[in-house]
Amino acid sequence: MDRRHLCSTFLLLLFISFFSEVNPAYFKVVNKCRHTIWPGFLSGANTAQLTTTGFVLKPGKSRTVTIPKSWSGRLWGRTFCGVDFSRKFICQSGDCGSGQIECSGSGAKPPATLAEFTLNGAGGLDFYDVSLVDGYNLPMLIVVKGGKGGNCSATGCLLDLNGACPSELRVARQNGGGGVGCRSACEAFGDPEYCCSGAFRTPDVCRPSRYSLFFKHACPRAYSYAYDDTTSTYTCAGADYVIMFCPPPHTSQKVFGARKDGALLPLVNKSMIYISSLHANGASLSGLLQLQSTVPAASFAMAIFLFWQLILPL
Repeated sequence: MDRRHLCSTFLLLLFISFFSEVNPAYFKVVNKCRHTIWPGFLSGANTAQLTTTGFVLKPGKSRTVTIPKSWSGRLWGRTFCGVDFSRKFICQSGDCGSGQIECSGSGAKPPATLAEFTLNGAGGLDFYDVSLVDGYNLPMLIVVKGGKGGNCSATGCLLDLNGACPSELRVARQNGGGGVGCRSACEAFGDPEYCCSGAFRTPDVCRPSRYSLFFKHACPRAYSYAYDDTTSTYTCAGADYVIMFCPPPHTSQKVFGARKDGALLPLVNKSMIYISSLHANGASLSGLLQLQSTVPAASFAMAIFLFWQLILPL
């Protein structure tokens, strides 16, 4: 290979490398809830803040945010927000403490359902998960658009756990009217055994608790405690992402599939569905209603078709 050809090849590779590094990802944030939410963003350490760190999203609306390709951070939804007597913007769940709609570098006050991302990480892969380690406040779904490599699977928690939350973990709305969040056992009790801290700071001694299992059994793809990596972290490369709040629940393994590592983890446990009206006073995990699927094959196929009609236009 002559020197001129070698130089051209090097420049081409350099251009490709540079282009792949700066090419952004796009997060489409969708509100399928029946009420307004205020998504918040927090960039990780050594990662620049995004052009927006918080905004309002009315029911049925969406907003696309451009994300730098090597960004890491998290996003969540805030609920029951407004302006207090001192003109500060506050939320009853997921508040970031900035006093305004933009979070400006502040994270969510637990409990909050978190979508966590590290883009263009090891091996050029994006790493993403939905975490209930800091508790829960809203159903959330991450759907990959495009991408390759890794497993590129959907993940999230489709169930409304606020009504089913154990009473010792439940956060009630300030003026009544039901729960607005479900705390983690770590936040509720501060016990090192629940926090994976102190003598319990390693995965061999910090094991799932009955409280983390409440979250895991309800939402098997979501992080339930600090060392819940194996069944909760997903990877993809060169993808865009749809982050949907309050997604319509579906029970099809055919739609979401199995993980490529062989773990059968539908977003809803088989046909487990939470019926909030039956659990208005809260309940344990056993309060989640188990429904046996009796849907005819034709109706089932139609449900799958309708689901993809919802997802594909996003």
